[in-house]
Amino acid sequence: MNPIAARISRVLKEDTVLRRVLRNTSYLFSSQSATTVFSFVQSIFAARLLGVELLGLLGIITTFVTNVNQLFSFRMGEFIVRFMGKELNDRNIDRAGAVVKAAALTEGITSILAFVALYLLAPLGVSLFAGAYAGDPTVIGLVRLFGLSILAQLTSETANGILQITNHFRTQAAINLIQGGVTAALILVAFLIKADFLFVLWAYLIGKLITGIAPILMAVLYLNRHLKAGWWRAPLSQLPSFKDMAKFAVSTNLNGTVKMLATGSEALWVGLFLGTSAVGLYKVALGIVSPFMLPVSAFLATTFPEITRSVVAKKWSELKQLLKRVSLISLAWSAVGLLGTLLLGRWVLSTFYGADFVGGYSALVILILGFGVSNIVFWNRSLLLAFTRPNTPLLIMAGSMVVKIILSFAVIPAFGINGAAALLAGNLILSVGAIAAIGLLLVRKSEKLEPELVQS
Repeated sequence: MNPIAARISRVLKEDTVLRRVLRNTSYLFSSQSATTVFSFVQSIFAARLLGVELLGLLGIITTFVTNVNQLFSFRMGEFIVRFMGKELNDRNIDRAGAVVKAAALTEGITSILAFVALYLLAPLGVSLFAGAYAGDPTVIGLVRLFGLSILAQLTSETANGILQITNHFRTQAAINLIQGGVTAALILVAFLIKADFLFVLWAYLIGKLITGIAPILMAVLYLNRHLKAGWWRAPLSQLPSFKDMAKFAVSTNLNGTVKMLATGSEALWVGLFLGTSAVGLYKVALGIVSPFMLPVSAFLATTFPEITRSVVAKKWSELKQLLKRVSLISLAWSAVGLLGTLLLGRWVLSTFYGADFVGGYSALVILILGFGVSNIVFWNRSLLLAFTRPNTPLLIMAGSMVVKIILSFAVIPAFGINGAAALLAGNLILSVGAIAAIGLLLVRKSEKLEPELVQS
């Protein structure tokens, strides 16, 4: 056997944590690979059907709704992994049930508030970001229609956290696959029958309904297996420290808001300064970057529970080994993505999307460079969350976000979508790098103060 292959085989045989991560990642990666193919195909047909202008309008509507929802989100998936995971690790089944109950109630209430806010803010959002469509009552109605996705995701963050901490990644994978297939099929039908903009928006909305409702149903089913019967009756008085939970939830909400403003609202910033046509070009560039980042997003979901378990159990050697190995895997994949974009990016844009979209090539290269470098240490924030240090990444990302927003007013009008891409790439590299460095310092400090209880 080749020495490298033999070493890899030995590592996989000896490292049970990495093997579990890779197995769970393979479930998500397999479904997300298929879903990404669906997404790539549907984006081509949507671009061909709608053109640059309407594709940009679609991006503005979906991004605005998502961002309003994010403002009210307390990231209950991370909350569940952190607190329910600890209680399950300590075999406190009743307290684990109370954590789920508190998370679901909190997310349900905030989701309803988010929908109400979206309904009221729709006219303002269209006026600010939709350029020539400002004040158009039809577009305002479309924003409110897509807002139904918020209600469909009533407690989906809690549900997805439950599926992750109970190792039901295959279920998540199946849901993603079904959603991707249904949405792509609907977009294909829209292209074939030359459907209007409303049909396309409904296709995306139906996909959101699937990924919102299905995890909730499956989480309820699995909870009856992992917790005691009647777990929902667990009194909230059994919850862990309310102060710690509230601090964690508020911090993750603020972190999500900061991340949204810094990296998740690109369509809105481009729309504000450059108009809907520029959003169409930028949306396609971001859409092409997504497939190359696919394995990294799958790793993120599967490594967070393992990182949390290692920190709780004080298995520092196991933790460092895991971080090193998944980082090397991410580095290799990111390098392939960058090379592929440099060689084939322009051809992909012209051949599949059309000549009108070739103007997004430079932005595409800049984006994949930024995402590729930052995703080498994709675990950066998860590591600090496992140490119950949510404020540290929050402060770093907030500072980076403020700088990015200030620069946006000068850079984007002057350099167009290339300027927007450069700001996003730079923000990712600097903030993620700083967070990862602090996390590794915490691991080193913890090794000295709290030696491993169980040698790995």
